[in-house]
Amino acid sequence: MSLLLVRQTTTFILLCALCCCVSVKYEPNWESIDSRPLPNWYDESKIGIFIHWGVFSVPSFSSEWFWELWKGQKIPGVVDFMNRNYRPDFTYADFAPQFTTEFYNADEWADILAASGAKYVVLVTKHHEGYTNWPSKVSWNWNSMDVGPKRDLVGELAVAVRKKEGIKFGTYHSLFEWYNPLYLSDKANGFKTQDFVREKTLPELYELVNNYKSDVIWSDGDWETTDVYWNATEFLAWLYNESPVKDSVVVNDRWGKNIRCKHGGFLNCDDRYNPGVLQKRKWENSMTIDKYSWGYRRRARLDDFLTMEDITSVIASTVSCGGNLLINIGPTHDGKIVPIFEERLRQMGEWLGVNGEAIYASKPWSHQNDTLASGVWYTSQKSTNGTSVYAIVLDWPDNNVLKLGAPVASHASMVSLLGYKGSLTLTPGTGSGVTVTIPPISVNEFKVRWAWVFKFTNLQN
Repeated sequence: MSLLLVRQTTTFILLCALCCCVSVKYEPNWESIDSRPLPNWYDESKIGIFIHWGVFSVPSFSSEWFWELWKGQKIPGVVDFMNRNYRPDFTYADFAPQFTTEFYNADEWADILAASGAKYVVLVTKHHEGYTNWPSKVSWNWNSMDVGPKRDLVGELAVAVRKKEGIKFGTYHSLFEWYNPLYLSDKANGFKTQDFVREKTLPELYELVNNYKSDVIWSDGDWETTDVYWNATEFLAWLYNESPVKDSVVVNDRWGKNIRCKHGGFLNCDDRYNPGVLQKRKWENSMTIDKYSWGYRRRARLDDFLTMEDITSVIASTVSCGGNLLINIGPTHDGKIVPIFEERLRQMGEWLGVNGEAIYASKPWSHQNDTLASGVWYTSQKSTNGTSVYAIVLDWPDNNVLKLGAPVASHASMVSLLGYKGSLTLTPGTGSGVTVTIPPISVNEFKVRWAWVFKFTNLQN
C-alpha cells in the first residue's frame, strides 16, 4: 500500500471517529433533553408572530367568552348572541362549516408577516377544541379539509412563509382536547391510561413535524397532568435525534403541569410573561396586540389594541432581559388580517428597519435599565471592533438633552442615533454617566416615530 493511500485511509478513519464522538444521542429524560444547545437562529431572531386562527374565529368572542362557551357556562353576552343568531340546538361543532376562509391568501399573509420584521411565525394548528387546521389522519371530520375550508391551511402558509428569506415556520399544538372522549376517559382513570396520547396527541405531533418540517413546536394544553402522561421526553428525544428538523427545531416548556418554566428549549412560563429582569435561561414573551383576546374579536374597539408606543416598549424590555417577543394577531373566519393588525405589523417592521441593529442577534448588557433615566432599556452587540451598547429610549428627551447614569465614557467613546446621519455631542459625567446633546432635527432628516436608539461605542464598562 502506498504512503499516500495509507495517509488517506488514516484520515478517513479519524474523521469517522470524530463524527461518532461529536454525534449526541439525547435520552428520554429532562437532564438529557435540557442539555441540547438551543439553535442559534432562535436567540438571534428576537421577534416572532403568533397567529390564533380556527373555528373559534367564527363566533369571534373574546378568549374568555370562548372558554366559557365551550365549557357550557351561561355568560349573558354569549347567551344573548347565540339566542339572536342561532337555533336552540346549535352546538360549537356547528361553527365549523362557517369557518370558510374564502379570503385566505397565504402569500398575502406572508407579505405582511415579512414586512413586520419578524424572523419566525407560529401558527395555531390545533387549539383546545381539537379542530386541526391541516388534514390530520387522526382527526376525522374535524379538520380543515373535511369540514369548513376544504383546504390545508397549515401547508399553504408553510409554503408561503418559506418563500420569504430569513423567516422560520412554526406550529402551535394543544396537547389536550376539552371534550374528546378518549381524553375524558384517560382523565377519569386518573391519567393512568394513555389512549388519547397514543391515538391522538403523538400522531398529530409526528404529522406536523414530518409533513411541515416545523422549526418551532409550541406546545400548550399541558396543565391538567404531568409530562409522564404526555410521553413528552420520548417525543422530544425523537425530535432531537431522528426527526427531519432535529438540528434546527426549538420547543417551549409546556409539556406537563410540572414542567412549565423548568424544562424545555426556551421558557414561556405563562401568557404575557415579561419578568422585567435578566433571566438565566432563554425565554419568550408571548402576548397579544388585542389586549383582551388571542383570537379575532368582533366587539373590539380601537382603544383595545396596543399602540406602537406600547409595542416598542414591550420589544425593548423583552429583548433587553434576554427574551424573544412572540406577538399575536387573530385573523377573521374568512381569512383576512384586519387593517389594525396589518398596520401594527407594518409599523413594527418600519421601526425594526431602522433600529434592528439594536434588536436582532443582540445580547443583554451589564445593565438592563438605566440607573438615572426612566424608560430606557439597554442591549449590546459584540464584534471584532469591540462592544456596541444601545440605549432604547421610549420617550424623547426633554430639551434634546439625554442624561444617562449607566454608561461610563472614555475619551474614545462615541454616540450616534440610529436613523440619523448627523452628529451628537457626548459629555462624560463625573465618575459615571453621560449626557448626550441632540441638535435640532427636522422631520425630513429623521423619521423614526416611536422609541429612539442611541448607539454607544468604546465605553469603559
